Amino acid sequence: MNRFALGLAALVAIATPAHAQSEADIARFADAESESGQFMGAVLVARDGTVLFDRGYGDADLEWNVANDGDTKFRIGSLTKQFTAVATLMLRDQGKLKLDAPVSTYLPDTPPAWAKVTVRNLLTHTSGIVNFTGLDAFDAEKARPTAEGEPIALFRDLPLEFEPGSKYDYSNSNYIVLTRIVERLSGQSYADFVRENLFQPAGMADTAYDDQSAIVMHRASGYAPGPDGPLNAPYADMSWPLGAGGLYSTTRDLLKWERALFSGKLLPAASMKDLLTVARDDYALGVLVQREGDATTISHSGGIEGFNSWLGYDPDRKVTVAVLANMNGPAASRLGTSLMKLAQGREATPVTVRHEVAVSAETLDEYPGTYRLAPTFAITIRREGDHLMAQATNQPEFQLYAEKPDRFFLKVVDAVVEFTRDDSGKVTGLTLFQNGQEMPARRE
Repeated sequence: MNRFALGLAALVAIATPAHAQSEADIARFADAESESGQFMGAVLVARDGTVLFDRGYGDADLEWNVANDGDTKFRIGSLTKQFTAVATLMLRDQGKLKLDAPVSTYLPDTPPAWAKVTVRNLLTHTSGIVNFTGLDAFDAEKARPTAEGEPIALFRDLPLEFEPGSKYDYSNSNYIVLTRIVERLSGQSYADFVRENLFQPAGMADTAYDDQSAIVMHRASGYAPGPDGPLNAPYADMSWPLGAGGLYSTTRDLLKWERALFSGKLLPAASMKDLLTVARDDYALGVLVQREGDATTISHSGGIEGFNSWLGYDPDRKVTVAVLANMNGPAASRLGTSLMKLAQGREATPVTVRHEVAVSAETLDEYPGTYRLAPTFAITIRREGDHLMAQATNQPEFQLYAEKPDRFFLKVVDAVVEFTRDDSGKVTGLTLFQNGQEMPARRE
């Protein structure tokens, strides 16, 4: 992830004791994200069975002005992975697979290079199988329907990136392969298996595999940020993501999921232990397990065209935070992690809401140029009419908005650019404030 894809952390941290958390505390953070223009979606926070906050922001459909709420169905992207992991453990508990058996045991048509890849390697992203969503071939194909087996065909013959088990490297391909294992061993489609074995027992009537041809009530449209406001997100056919990212859900259903999962309704204690045992880099089976002080957070984020998501659970405080967004960007993860920190009594910082001011044409003419932050990373500034445009290396161009003299902000991400001058008043550099960092750049 590169610099402009990250969110700015505000400069003053706010710590709220966990016991003092209230609807007003939560609303302060969620409202700020909405007011920043970077977030549309739904937010839910619950503690030990009590819902503390349940609110929608923005529109599920901007063209029809239909508001988001806790019943809005959002694509959840990679949150899907924990459902696939639980499905895999269920099959293990039924005696149909072993986590440390080679994948070829269950999918005999796998290539020789995968001989040492185990089911556990797939679950923990330690397989070495290349991430197919990072391939140019996927970008070229993702808008068309794909037949069974095609997603795997896109990456099966590529060499492994490392020896299985030797390192962690997040790869959607792992969960595409797991999808096929679940289908082969269960004799059901992935959609049917998770519906019957996960969603129905948990009472999740508003969660399913997303079928674009189906009529789905309260399904949100997905958007992407543009220079002048939200745009309809690029099309991606939902026959591709499978158990790596193909589900939709609601914040209220995700609360039901956490309650069912952590109450032992879906998996026995031994399997829950397996699910939450970290392999490498805080990653367990389809979830991250992170500890800071006395706080444990079990979480995952998700992103797919038009949608982002974050779901977290603190098993000691029995806190669930679910954030689903129908506009791409870092807001869902940023808000989710902030609200969890707030619930845990750790420092959390609401996003800063900024307001635009006018700048004269003469002043705007002082800023254009290339500003280098690192040998391979620079920001190019140019004037376009009555505003500035900024483009970071290998990233789209976005408009800058003046907050005060020499200080500009972006609306598509929470970042600030402040220009610096020498003693004569000439602009000689800038500082990028983003993700809690100050990154100076000299003007070339």
